[in-house]
Amino acid sequence: MFKIKMFKENKYGLSKKNLLIIGFIISIILSFLAGGYLSGKSEVVRKVTTSEAVYLGKLNGKYSEAKSGELSQDVDFKIFWNVWDQLKGNYVDQDKVTEKKMFYGALQGMVASIGDPYTVFMDPKITKDFDGELAGTFEGIGAEIGIKDDVLTIISPLPDTPAKKAGLMAGDKILAINASSTAGISVNEAVSKIRGPRDTQVTLTILHKSTGKTDDVKITRGVIIVKSVKTELRKDNYFVITITSFNDDTKDLFNKAVLEGVKAKPKGIIIDLRNNPGGYLETAIDMASAWIQNGLVVSEKHSDGSMINHPSRGQALFKDIKTVVLVNQGSASASEIVAGALQDDNKAVLIGRKTFGKGSVQTLINLDDGSSVKITVAKWLTPKGRSINDEGIMPNYEVDLTKEDYDATRDPQMDAAVDYLAGKDFKKLIMTEKAKIKEAKK
Repeated sequence: MFKIKMFKENKYGLSKKNLLIIGFIISIILSFLAGGYLSGKSEVVRKVTTSEAVYLGKLNGKYSEAKSGELSQDVDFKIFWNVWDQLKGNYVDQDKVTEKKMFYGALQGMVASIGDPYTVFMDPKITKDFDGELAGTFEGIGAEIGIKDDVLTIISPLPDTPAKKAGLMAGDKILAINASSTAGISVNEAVSKIRGPRDTQVTLTILHKSTGKTDDVKITRGVIIVKSVKTELRKDNYFVITITSFNDDTKDLFNKAVLEGVKAKPKGIIIDLRNNPGGYLETAIDMASAWIQNGLVVSEKHSDGSMINHPSRGQALFKDIKTVVLVNQGSASASEIVAGALQDDNKAVLIGRKTFGKGSVQTLINLDDGSSVKITVAKWLTPKGRSINDEGIMPNYEVDLTKEDYDATRDPQMDAAVDYLAGKDFKKLIMTEKAKIKEAKK
């Protein structure tokens, strides 16, 4: 006896057996079509990595575009990996080839290609050093350096540091570090070579701006602890505020200095911004606001022409006190903002030398691995629209401080500030100083 298995029909009148047969046939058809589709997709992928890479500028070998959209020029990214492999496979000293160094070196090169000395990539070690510097503690020689006219230059030696004690001055050129030429060097690379553990030595070949002579200066590194604000009430009742940088501690220290100055009721104030390499923008605005009430401190001009204005804020407790600001070639960045704002608003007279001319705005972006990138995003303008970048701020009265003055512990710039506040024949004094400079050059 045979068992007959019955198939229940569905509402379309098809038995389950018929449905299985139809499903099998459909699966064969889909497999065939899928093969054609995958073949077509492979052709599309091939075109994306060849034709589109050539004509649209997409990254060759990549399936995602840059966040901002299509690249404006053709980029064959396989060339990058080709060079990478060539280095790893063929470089003579293979023990010196590390992927981490190559990776960070590639990022540094990419950022350096912009050609802006203030737009830089910093690996994790340099980022840590940079953070320590803003905190006011690091190990090295204690000098701010930068690129000026394509040459590594001392922007400012910090007070009571090995660099200052060795006689380095703002504007001196660093031609070599430990006998290695600095031609074409980046600021980051120079910093990494100059800095080092305390009690170790570094030799800098210096072209002295004041004498035009070149010599090797051997400096013993130390722990650099910088208190960014110092005050002094002179016997003649002039209140001197020396600001060496605009760091993490500067705002609170300056606020205390303001209260100290108001309490002292001085005949005049001298703000010493000489050899101040700058720092935080917000601190510069707060500082200028001690003189400027309800006015503009600085403006940011961006690449699209848009402007961001930064007005003063808080109480201008020094607004009615006669003030002199001392500046020189080492006054840069945030110190130039303060000097330019007080000069434009007629709140202070500037005495010294023209400032460094670092008037660009950087934003610091911290990356996931501890590295970071500083990118120039705008330029600074004084309240009257003067561009600080490259031009610098010209003082109202030019007074030099030569190496001879420094060696003899003379400070004609400070003397000039005191004489101005005292109402002495200042123009005659300036002519006398210029005559001294001319005589010293003979």
